Amino acid sequence: MVSRRYLRIKTMQALYAYNANPKAEVRAYETNLVKAVRDCYELFLWLFALLPEIAFYRMKKLESMREKYNPTEEDLNPNMKFVNNQVIRQMENNKTLKQLWPQHHILWEDDTDLISKLFREIEQLPEYEVYMSTRESDYKSDKKFVLSVIEKVFATNDLLHWFLGEKNTHWIDDYEEAMLMFYQNVRDFKEEDGDNCSIATLFKSPEDEQFCRQLFRKTLEHAPEYTKMIEEKLKNWELERVISMDMLLMQMALCELLEFPSVPIKVTLNEYIEMAKWYSSDKSKVFVNGILDRLIVDLRESGQIVKTGRGLYQN
Repeated sequence: MVSRRYLRIKTMQALYAYNANPKAEVRAYETNLVKAVRDCYELFLWLFALLPEIAFYRMKKLESMREKYNPTEEDLNPNMKFVNNQVIRQMENNKTLKQLWPQHHILWEDDTDLISKLFREIEQLPEYEVYMSTRESDYKSDKKFVLSVIEKVFATNDLLHWFLGEKNTHWIDDYEEAMLMFYQNVRDFKEEDGDNCSIATLFKSPEDEQFCRQLFRKTLEHAPEYTKMIEEKLKNWELERVISMDMLLMQMALCELLEFPSVPIKVTLNEYIEMAKWYSSDKSKVFVNGILDRLIVDLRESGQIVKTGRGLYQN
């Protein structure tokens, strides 16, 4: 499932886009926000279909080698360990994926050039040489090898990243999140589950989708009052000089602090400081941290921050 940080980033992007065009319909931007999140899950499903397709490509190559004019002993009796990898077979035969792939029109078979290049990169891994050095197979080593391929070939592959970005421009930004979901899901596969290994859903719970929608709506709804609260904490600094992204991140943080009782204060603070680091200026991390720290002190003293359940932790 997608992480809360990913949902915050997507919400930030939707709010930024709306603020650039405030005459647009809010509902349309909210709908696009949810669609963008769902696009990430589709990318996750494309990644799950990749290794079975690479194994199929390799199997066809081995079959063609048997048909050579003068095949060697290795051609006639090749090492099938990669082709028969148990974890790849679990992906290929997984009952949930076999339902989801047709629904999302996921099919790699027309992309043979990419598949062949990815297999050549897999072949060059030191882990591949070690893995294929014996024909004996066990589930633990099969999974370890698959995780190595995801981490060392797929996650860092510029060609695959570009190729998927050409299919859907959102996937350029979603690549890391989808790859992490993919890796974690495969890591949780169990041999005894066979074709019924659990495949992550888009959201951990309905609460996560509501978190995304409500953060978008309530930040917009309360933006004027949040702006006023922030302005009161600016020392020797005019409101017009505040970077628009910093302002947006602080508005979102205030929204979480005041409107989401189940989210701990420390989690909110850390998340938006980190987002300022990656999505705003070099000095934004310190600036956002300083303003939010002062606001949290005041809001706590006035009793405006009310946390319940999980929100009581780490405060």
